[in-house]
Amino acid sequence: MKTNIYLASLLAAGVLSLTSCEDFLTENDPNHIVAEHFFSTENDVERAVNGAYMALRSGSCMGEGSTLYTEERSDNAGRWDNQSSAGEPFQFTDFSLLASNTYLKGHWTAMFETINNANFAIKGAEEITYAVEADRNNDIAEARFVRALVYFDIVRKWGDAPLVTEYLSTPDQIEAHTYREDKALIYDQIVQDLKFGLEQSTLPNHQDEGGKGRANKAAMAGLLGKVYLTMAHVLDDGKETEYLNSAKTYLEQCYGMKTFGRLNEISFDPDASNGVFNVGNKSACPEILFQIVYRQGDRDYHSSIAADTQPGGETTNSLYATQGVPSLRVTPDLVKEYETSDNGFAWTDSRYDCSVGYSTNQNCYYVKKYRDKSEAAGTLGYGGNDWIILRYADVILMLAEVNEALGNDNDAIDYLNEVRERAGVPDYETAMLNSAYSSKYSDLKTAILHERRVELAFENQRWYDLLRFFTPSELVDYMHSKDQEDYNISNLQNFTETDIYYPIPYDEWLLNPEGMYQNEGY
Repeated sequence: MKTNIYLASLLAAGVLSLTSCEDFLTENDPNHIVAEHFFSTENDVERAVNGAYMALRSGSCMGEGSTLYTEERSDNAGRWDNQSSAGEPFQFTDFSLLASNTYLKGHWTAMFETINNANFAIKGAEEITYAVEADRNNDIAEARFVRALVYFDIVRKWGDAPLVTEYLSTPDQIEAHTYREDKALIYDQIVQDLKFGLEQSTLPNHQDEGGKGRANKAAMAGLLGKVYLTMAHVLDDGKETEYLNSAKTYLEQCYGMKTFGRLNEISFDPDASNGVFNVGNKSACPEILFQIVYRQGDRDYHSSIAADTQPGGETTNSLYATQGVPSLRVTPDLVKEYETSDNGFAWTDSRYDCSVGYSTNQNCYYVKKYRDKSEAAGTLGYGGNDWIILRYADVILMLAEVNEALGNDNDAIDYLNEVRERAGVPDYETAMLNSAYSSKYSDLKTAILHERRVELAFENQRWYDLLRFFTPSELVDYMHSKDQEDYNISNLQNFTETDIYYPIPYDEWLLNPEGMYQNEGY
């Protein structure tokens, strides 16, 4: 980890001062106080916790720009330019990723910087005296939530990885942790971190509007359910049913915490006043469990996703006069997934027009899901979209998935239908009577995967879904069976079992070739 974690330890002193989501984005440099002397009050710990949240929002970590590392790895979207500066990003789409890729290294570095910032906050919370002891656990729970969230991304992308649960500030400490741990130990740590928040904190089930962007118990339960669901498919330890039942328990716990009735009470349409993607509703929407906060109109802390996903000549997403083709392009393969008349259906999924547009100017499909045409965002495109990490539609479809895996088909179908109801499409039983549907989604498991794809497109979920629904060999067959014409110059035949995991960045491997052993095939 070398400089990566060392730089993170230096950056941890540059934490933030905040009490609400807006304050995440107000930088306050405490004069680079030496870490060992930084903590004396509860406010110091709170600033350190905010440093972890701030690191999380980087596009090189898990912010809106992280689609390069996740969504563009899937069959939903990608880069269609492999020239000049686009060459390295194109490697993610083309399954030609090199261990020397500088974007890959940047992603690795940002992830471990965020983890070390979280560890820094935990260190402070454990050291100082609190007026109310419960507040100590709440600060620790928030930091451990961030750590768990990032490690969950790391373990799914790299498998075995360095496991760092203490703040590192010296070269000797860093060197002592420069080796990979078995992925099972990382999953165990993620589970411990999330259970701590659920069982030992007094954090609310949901944050109020002023606290959006902070950890809460509903998000912890939903994320823990997703972790167990993933463990059931990737850990070969004979505990699949145990993990599935644990996933069901925590997903049901999360579902029971929702503050609305059925999902169709909240619109999917970004232009609807109560829409889950409506930029004006982002702090009030009860469907969102956890989001990374951006500030509308702010030069430094705005969201760029509305402007960046809009092709030149279009005005769907932003007032910004975009030029040329967006780097993130929607694959025709995804377009063919939606239940529309063009695809042979007698009905139209309302999510299609809300999510995907076609530019005749640039001759490409593009993302319409993220929009901000407000005066505050203006012609500079300084949007206010938050980046959604977890929302209830995801949880509901995971409940369908886990119940199907456990043989509870009726329950699985009920959850599936709740999501389809909002989309304005027939329920599963009716849809199966239609040949266009039943021929493509011949069983319940395939139908759930389909539903997750169209519901959660461009939210960094599809790649992880593919890893969870298929074995490595099955996923190779699945990707190779697709029509190459739907992927432009990205070569689907490049995809092999090697691509299940990313390579360890070359510089990291070089530090300790034995302890930082490279993933197979790189």
